Formats: sequence, structure tokens, C-alpha cells
Amino acid sequence: METRQQGLLDPEPLTEVDEEMVSEVDLYNTVTDEEREEILSELTKLEEEISTLRQVLASKEKHHSDLKAKLGITPLSELKQNFNRSWYDMQTSTAYKKTSETLSTAGQKTSAAFTTLGTAISRKFGDMRNSPSFKSFEEKVESTVSNIKTKVGSQGGGGSFEEVLSSAAHASAQETPSNNLSESSDHERTC
Repeated sequence: METRQQGLLDPEPLTEVDEEMVSEVDLYNTVTDEEREEILSELTKLEEEISTLRQVLASKEKHHSDLKAKLGITPLSELKQNFNRSWYDMQTSTAYKKTSETLSTAGQKTSAAFTTLGTAISRKFGDMRNSPSFKSFEEKVESTVSNIKTKVGSQGGGGSFEEVLSSAAHASAQETPSNNLSESSDHERTC
């Protein structure tokens, strides 16, 4: 078994009577009645001063707003002025200047990269335009346009655009080398 030491702590739990005694003791009540009255009087004076200061402040705020109204300063104009001042302060800050310089440099580098890319693409298009397959395609388009012009001119405007386009496409399809090959292979089969 555990033995307890006697001393400051009582091994017996508190009873209801002990609890009532503890609640009646006011540990913070070290103030005499005379001091208490003095403190209450000072508290009352402070509350009156606070009330007076609030009234004076409200009066001064009203006078302030009246003077602004006479000068034509509205809350909106004040807001604009504050915004403009803040914008100016931000633009003159070192962080803004550094960010602006960084973005400017990034923009220049991006522009240079796009220029290089555009040059490369233009070169590739130039190479592609000179390629045999592009020239063949270009010739087919020119032939089709020529056929359409011929048909439109020979019909004297009698046919619809769709009819002329359809017949030109049919004629162009017959002129392609792949069709000529298939026609010659068909011809060989029949012979």
C-alpha cells in the first residue's frame, strides 16, 4: 500500500462545507472600502470622459465632412485619389520595377524566339514550294482553274457554277497521272 505524507495536502477529499468556505473567500478582495469608493469614482469619471470624447469626435467628423462637401470632395473622388496614389506608389516601388524589367526581358526573348520560328517556317514553306509534289499540286490547281474558265467562257454563262465546277473536277481527275496509269493497265488487261 501507498503511504501518504502529511503536510500541506490533506488526504481527505473536500466536503460540501469546505467547498462553501472556499467560495466565500475572495482572494482578489484586498481593497479596503475607502479604496473601493475611490476606484469607483475614478471609473465613473473615465466613463464620462470617454462619452465626452466620443461626442467631440463625432462633432469633428461632421465638421470634417462638411468642409469636404464645400470643397467638392466626394467619397468617390477620394477613392479615385487614393487609388491613383496607391497605383503611383506601386509603380515606383523596386519590386514593381524589377518585375517590369523581368517581363520586358522575357517579352524580348519570346519575340526573338517567334521570329526565329517564323523564319524557319518560311524557309520550310519555300523548300516545300520548290518540291516536285507541291509543283504537281500547283499544276493541277492551275489546270482546274483554266478548265473552269474555259467552260464558263464556252457556255456563255448558260450553265450553273456547280455544273461547271463538277465537270471541271471530272476533267481534272481524268488528267491525273494515277488515272492514266490505271487506264493503261485496264487497257492492257483487255488486250
